[in-house]
Amino acid sequence: MATAFSPSNSVTVTTADKFIPDIWSDEIVAAYKKNLVLANLVMKMNFKGKKGDTVHIPAPTRGSASAKAAETAVTLIAATESEVQVSINKHYEYSRLIEDIVEAQALNSMRNFYTSDAGYALAKQVDTDLVQLGRSANGGTAGAAAYAAAYIGGDGTTAYVAASNNESALTDAAIRRTIQRLDDNDTPMDNRFFLIPPSSRNTLMGLARYTEQAFVGNGNAIRTGEIGNLYGIPVFTSSNADTTSGSGAARVCLMGHKDSMVLVEQVGVRSQVQYKQEYLATLFTSDTLYGVAALRSAASVGAAKSSAMFALAVPA
Repeated sequence: MATAFSPSNSVTVTTADKFIPDIWSDEIVAAYKKNLVLANLVMKMNFKGKKGDTVHIPAPTRGSASAKAAETAVTLIAATESEVQVSINKHYEYSRLIEDIVEAQALNSMRNFYTSDAGYALAKQVDTDLVQLGRSANGGTAGAAAYAAAYIGGDGTTAYVAASNNESALTDAAIRRTIQRLDDNDTPMDNRFFLIPPSSRNTLMGLARYTEQAFVGNGNAIRTGEIGNLYGIPVFTSSNADTTSGSGAARVCLMGHKDSMVLVEQVGVRSQVQYKQEYLATLFTSDTLYGVAALRSAASVGAAKSSAMFALAVPA
């Protein structure tokens, strides 16, 4: 006998609780933010809810002061300004199809794993795209994993040559030389960062200089991966640091400024759940849409945007 039509027989948030993705979304966003490293250190632009596939960021040329002579007109400054275009062309997703039998029998820890894993996977992809912008550091070729414009970690002066495997362990001299390069390029002192792979952290931890005064840990650090402060620059370690191409690939340290690159988010991390009756399963998907671009990592961007990021090749 059919149930009589009545509002009391409606599907409510209580009866459909298993298919409401709010908790999934909250947990995934939390996991995503927890696992971001470089994305938290560079410029971030919110493009959510806006239409279009390209963001145009002005890159004006710095002007210079002119001496004012008595009874003469001021000196006018005119320049044809340039721009940096950021294509929003990176759309990544993480999906699981969870059958009803699994939903009924699995522990709640299964969902905890999936939400954490989704956040980690998406965060790693975003960080990877940002980290690989370091390939254009110091006027290098964007997208080329050879790091032809990088220096070796041993002195910060010798050019890295992938074919010769001449990378060397990070030293104090190389760190100070790289800081000087940023200073010489008139890069602001604040908002700098130093991203290193685990191998370089191991090197630093073995040097008394960095475990005493020069390397100061931050007990209140909340940013993922931060391990200390070196000559006034926060140091972060990440297993996602880039790897050079070729035989005997090296790992790469990046020292730069917040304005060296930009992350534009058009669709932040979101989660959706849909019941697929034909499979007697629930489809869970988490995705994000964004774009990344180098702003001041390559000297080719223009004199006003001289390099604000440098790469050091170190052993893996």
